[in-house]
Amino acid sequence: MSRLKELRTPVFWAEGHPGKLNREGWVVEVSGSCAKPRTFTWQDLIALPKSIADARLTSVTRFSVRGKWGGIKVADLLDVVKAGPKTQYVRFWSYRMIYDTSIPIEVALRERTLLAYEFDGEFLDEDYGGPIRGFCPYLWGYKSAKSVVKIELMDRYVSGFWEQRGYPDDALITAGKVRDMNQGGRLRPIPEGEVIRFLDE
Repeated sequence: MSRLKELRTPVFWAEGHPGKLNREGWVVEVSGSCAKPRTFTWQDLIALPKSIADARLTSVTRFSVRGKWGGIKVADLLDVVKAGPKTQYVRFWSYRMIYDTSIPIEVALRERTLLAYEFDGEFLDEDYGGPIRGFCPYLWGYKSAKSVVKIELMDRYVSGFWEQRGYPDDALITAGKVRDMNQGGRLRPIPEGEVIRFLDE
């Protein structure tokens, strides 16, 4: 059983669970406003420098889970493809190309924004966006697209799957209470912004 499952982290696929996916055969296409567009194989991705972000994924459905997310900094990936000066947004597409979401380039370049393939040292499974997913602790979890197959570097913003259905485009985490999955789902108050500390600590 994975650590995320042990913590009873909710499983949620807006577009339907994809079932078993082929990690070893996984590819991620990076294109758009860059000098060296490229398709990365799974082997290419795990050969890139690995970063660990000790951070929380916080869902707009009001749960938050903390762990050590391992993967590639999106900033490092953009450096490999030589992102162009006109890049303003980074758009992520999930498996089957139904789900998409975009984040501003300044958020994409932040230290803990990853293309993540691990949680607490374990490979992510399909329930939680494996083989590789976006991870952006600075914004609501719908900006952390699961099972990423394509990344587009854009000079303009395009509303994604949930944004077209009424969710805020900026996805800024708002103050309130969330279920802390690391504490058995205990309701805890948070300020606005990335969840680093709870107000009851």
